[in-house]
Amino acid sequence: MPITQLRQTARNVLIGYLISLLVGCSFTPTTTEDPIPLSASEQVIAKRLEQHYETWDKVPYRYGGTNKSGIDCSSFIQNTYKTVFNISLPRATKQQAQIGKTISIKNRRPGDLLFFKISRNSRHVGVYVGNNRFLHVSKSKGVIISKFTQSYWQRHYWKAVRVL
Repeated sequence: MPITQLRQTARNVLIGYLISLLVGCSFTPTTTEDPIPLSASEQVIAKRLEQHYETWDKVPYRYGGTNKSGIDCSSFIQNTYKTVFNISLPRATKQQAQIGKTISIKNRRPGDLLFFKISRNSRHVGVYVGNNRFLHVSKSKGVIISKFTQSYWQRHYWKAVRVL
């Protein structure tokens, strides 16, 4: 077999091996879609949350912040629940995580709180809006809607809580 043919065969084998490694190690989210289609009332909740988001879109993150000049995640969730649902929540993420009923992530519905353990002592909270998206405050981007299926959020997911 000529050397060029051997090189081509070796290259093809290497490419096949690398593709199989990439496919084998690729991230496959466990929650790619809502488990049950949204009911009419859940669609209303999702729409109200998205409308609330439009009034806060890209407001910057500020630790301890409570208004549109800068807000942190727990204050934003507190504000969202008061504005959208007329429900008062505690101010801190730790206390917010202790209210309501803990649910399986498979059973999440619009309005449910999603909690994340970012580090040993740092917690984060957002509110689920449907279609694997949740509303929260990013330290770098401010108030945004993120995909729950992103590997970062999957890796740091802690629990879901139903308050409604």
